[in-house]
Amino acid sequence: MSALRFRQVHLDFHTSPDIAGVGARFDRRNWQRTLLDARVNSVTMFALCHHGYSYYDTNVGVRHPQLRFDLLRAQFEACKEVDINVPIYLTAGSNYLKALEHPEWVEVNCEGRTAEPFYAGFRKMCFNSPYLDHLCEQIEEVATLFPDCDGIFMDIIMQGECCCKYCMASMAANELDPQKPEDRKRNARMVLDKYFRMATAAAKRHNPAMSIFHNSGHFSPEWKDTFKYYDHLELESLPTGGWGYDHFPMVAKYCANLKLDFLGMTGKFHTTWGEFGGYKHPDALRYECAAMLAMGAKCSVGDQLHPCGELDASTYRAVGMAYREVEAKEPWCGGAVNIADIGLLTAAGDSPADIGATRLLLEGHFLFEVIDADMELEKYKLLILPDEIAVDVGLKNKIDDFLAKGGKLLLSGASGLNAAKDAFLWDVGAEYLGESEFRPDYALPLPELRADFLDSPVVMYFRSRRIKVTSGKSCGKVHDPYFNRTYRHFCSHQQTPCQLEDSGFDCGALKGGVMYLAHPVFTNYRWYGASVQREYLVRTVRLLLGEGIGFSSNLPSQARANLMAQPEESRYVLHLLYANKALRGGENRDMGDNLHRARFVEVIEALEPLHEVRVSLSLPRRVETVTLEPQGEELAFSLVKGRLEFMVDKFVCHQMVVCHYE
Repeated sequence: MSALRFRQVHLDFHTSPDIAGVGARFDRRNWQRTLLDARVNSVTMFALCHHGYSYYDTNVGVRHPQLRFDLLRAQFEACKEVDINVPIYLTAGSNYLKALEHPEWVEVNCEGRTAEPFYAGFRKMCFNSPYLDHLCEQIEEVATLFPDCDGIFMDIIMQGECCCKYCMASMAANELDPQKPEDRKRNARMVLDKYFRMATAAAKRHNPAMSIFHNSGHFSPEWKDTFKYYDHLELESLPTGGWGYDHFPMVAKYCANLKLDFLGMTGKFHTTWGEFGGYKHPDALRYECAAMLAMGAKCSVGDQLHPCGELDASTYRAVGMAYREVEAKEPWCGGAVNIADIGLLTAAGDSPADIGATRLLLEGHFLFEVIDADMELEKYKLLILPDEIAVDVGLKNKIDDFLAKGGKLLLSGASGLNAAKDAFLWDVGAEYLGESEFRPDYALPLPELRADFLDSPVVMYFRSRRIKVTSGKSCGKVHDPYFNRTYRHFCSHQQTPCQLEDSGFDCGALKGGVMYLAHPVFTNYRWYGASVQREYLVRTVRLLLGEGIGFSSNLPSQARANLMAQPEESRYVLHLLYANKALRGGENRDMGDNLHRARFVEVIEALEPLHEVRVSLSLPRRVETVTLEPQGEELAFSLVKGRLEFMVDKFVCHQMVVCHYE
């Protein structure tokens, strides 16, 4: 199959049967002109939508009752005529029409009731029912009718703890107890595995090279064994749709190690999928697409086609602003790989500790990747186990080898403790004495680890572990409150103040290349985001990296930086990103008449320049020239103690600084 292209649109088309004139305003020339003007070179188009209707001439499904011609064929041929790729979409986990025709195919919860709709009236279909056979027939039909399409996109790939008659039978056959949540989850996983096998086989039955992607949300180590069924990845992450602007970098930095080509997927919507008449500012799309390039991804922008079949002019003007910039930058993005100092070990992929650690590393402008326990550690200088990482024998041995070769290790909270949590797995130069009785308590880090403006203990919100330094170096002291806040003992509005004398316990310990922090510091940062906590952690990471830190700069915390290598081009590409984000909106609340007040949304609507950005890089190859791209301007630089140093006078949104070596 063809490689992923850089400038894709995911063109949603979930269309009610009660709307007349579906596709009536489709015009081949206007369609082509709109996409080409917006520099789009790949469009995911719909064969089968959540309503359960097909948009092509089908013998397996049901063509949309208000559609008078083969719309998908017309769209497909119009795109192919002007060299625009066309992956084809089919809904999988939701099919409203089939849910009405076959209610026995719908998921049932453990109380015997039909599972709650996940969108409006859309029901979740059970992949353990005959529905899966029907779905696979339609997948095979589409792959046969459109053999030169550029892949199959399957959506809503999830299986709940279903107790329909089919799942009850399979649980009985496998001696699973439907009254136990763990057994229901085990059955759900078995059912989902069956879906992956059958759907992938259906797509590839007549063409083994047919590409397929299964959209199931967040990618994490938990689902790593299913990635064998994927030919590429699409990282759905709409910043204004509830994901936020730090979600995509976290997922991208994990997926970059999975050896699959991938693209990021944002949306043109002000909020999330399915929003007609919602538009984000074009500058937001510019930033979001630049962030995808900076993290090694291709780009996809989600849109929703009006039932009439005509592309929205306002949307494609905005997309074009972003994609013209992407097109100019593509030569410095293809075949690029991450350069990283830090490996951030994840267990779940999106836990509060993972989110807090990712946010901290992004704001501190560290070069890092998110990894799982199966990935290699040798290329990193520092390994971070945030707050809650369980360590088995195999991982312990890997980390021991990593440390023996000079690597550094940062542990926090429950990470680095044995299964009984009564001793450390590594020698941190401190005695472990169990959990603190207080929540919260306070920490006063050493002067070199705390913010310059701070001389007083900082509230840490979550319960710490009690440690006393023995042979290591203390990172600072814990101050206990006078008492835990209860209905009998309380003081003021929130937490009890700390005692003036420290507790005698340490907030962290360092011995050799291993540091342990007694609080779940990354979870703390995820939920509270205090600047003093960020400074504590940033200084801790810098201390461990020492002079080996790969990148340093005077960028503000809202800016982002990532370093990539293009070995075939003999160059490194530093991506600098910056945008001001404003928090708008309110809680997600029912306002009546099927309207909801939007949740808080991060909005980008004006891209302000950054001036005099000073950069220092440690690179393994001697750099001969430095250029600003795609401008093609040569940039002055110097070598200071083996580090490459330069200043970018000014940039807006995104700047690539390319370091060329022989």
